[in-house]
Amino acid sequence: MSGFAGTDTIPGVLEAAAAAFGPKAAYVDPGRSLSFADLRDRVASVAAGYASLGVRPGDRVCVWAPNSIDWVVAALAVSWAGGTLVPINTRYTAHEALDIVERTHAGLVVVARGFLGRDHAAELADAGWSGRCADVTDLPTSDVPLPTPSTSPDDVADILFTSGTTGRPKGVMSAHRQTVGAARAWGELGGVTSEDRYLVINPFFHSFGYKVGIVTGLLTGATLFPLATFDAEATLRLIEQERITVLPGAPTIFQSLLSAAGRAERDLGSLRLAVTGAAVVPVVLIERMRQPAPEGLGIDTVVTAFGMTEAVVATMCRAGDSAEVVATTCGRAVPGMEARISTGSITGPGPNTGEGELLLRGDYVMLGYLDDPEATAEAIDADGWLHTGDVGTLDEHGNLRITDRLKDMYICGGFNVYPAEVEQVLMRLEGVQDVAVVGVPDERLGEVGRAFVVGTASEAAILAHAREHLANFKIPRSVAYVDVLPRNPSGKVLKNELRSPA
Repeated sequence: MSGFAGTDTIPGVLEAAAAAFGPKAAYVDPGRSLSFADLRDRVASVAAGYASLGVRPGDRVCVWAPNSIDWVVAALAVSWAGGTLVPINTRYTAHEALDIVERTHAGLVVVARGFLGRDHAAELADAGWSGRCADVTDLPTSDVPLPTPSTSPDDVADILFTSGTTGRPKGVMSAHRQTVGAARAWGELGGVTSEDRYLVINPFFHSFGYKVGIVTGLLTGATLFPLATFDAEATLRLIEQERITVLPGAPTIFQSLLSAAGRAERDLGSLRLAVTGAAVVPVVLIERMRQPAPEGLGIDTVVTAFGMTEAVVATMCRAGDSAEVVATTCGRAVPGMEARISTGSITGPGPNTGEGELLLRGDYVMLGYLDDPEATAEAIDADGWLHTGDVGTLDEHGNLRITDRLKDMYICGGFNVYPAEVEQVLMRLEGVQDVAVVGVPDERLGEVGRAFVVGTASEAAILAHAREHLANFKIPRSVAYVDVLPRNPSGKVLKNELRSPA
């Protein structure tokens, strides 16, 4: 891959991609494609259109729309105009979106009209927004394109808001050098090249879709296929028809593909690389992704990675890692990053490190939270370590194993229970398609586990399986059946929603 070494701003990367890959297709939508050269020209024209509406360097522009070529143009044009991109979750209500617009003091909001039957502009107006909106399919342009801006690698490129699973979403600020660097590291470790055909299921408003999707595509020359909404059978058909080679996604994506009707009849032989993470990954899922068709997906290389909005790519497996390493860890720290485990005092990789909170430090740790120095200081300590809130271990080679979230742990009869361990066991039972375990109040033991299950296995079979494989204090005391587990866009189960009815 090229990587454009020394190019550390998004406009610079786009300029270099247009020069290197010119007429090659950068994006393919149903019935439409856009070359790298045309993408650059279109972005420069829209950036000039933004300027005509009053957007100036340093201004924030929100984009509230689904994955599409138009989203890419709208977002890259913000950077080209010298502004700061603020993506908004397409599933947000107008009041949630307005909160982000107002907190970032955005002067322009790019919206979608008609996505999932909604009119975002009208909804924002009804919620009290009196500012300017632009339709993502009818962006402002100018006959005089804006020249490449003199953007600094240290300028704030984007503000992405956290999923808000533990409270009000916080705005994570990243510099151009961080967004580009994380995308470059991900692409290099994944071996992404201009020959790849990359299906982007991950939403562009999330770093998994925007940074290691859009920006990695520019750095490598890969052709991207944006997907606005996920449907398992339609996705399998697209993989077969377009000969997709790269498929990143949260674990739930691959679980859905494996259980889709008609999967065994599809030719998925083009798939060479799948990258998953963003949640505790069931080992059995990795095994089935690698397993040849018709039992599995038959993907040549499956690697796991760990990242978060505050540090986009922190650890990642390598293509040559053993099946055991890939199935049981999130790999090692990527170049430019360090990972350590805190067990009262900071310790490094080693077989005796023990379990504790994962700490990260390095090039891709956020600049900080928007307008929240207190939360920033709480997250990043004086030595520059980001406290992730995730529990894990590091082996002697530095491979990270995430065992749970600190906040998800519960105490049963005086013993710590990490739900992810219980979930890994239950996922191996036939008839369990998906599962999440939470702690619920208990008069005698303080808290006990409740398993929320998607599947057909009986409660008796589930509890018997747990008794066979787990210590007594780890065994769930009850089972609740749900059609689907509530998840945020990155694939993490929203356990607060499960605890509420409990």
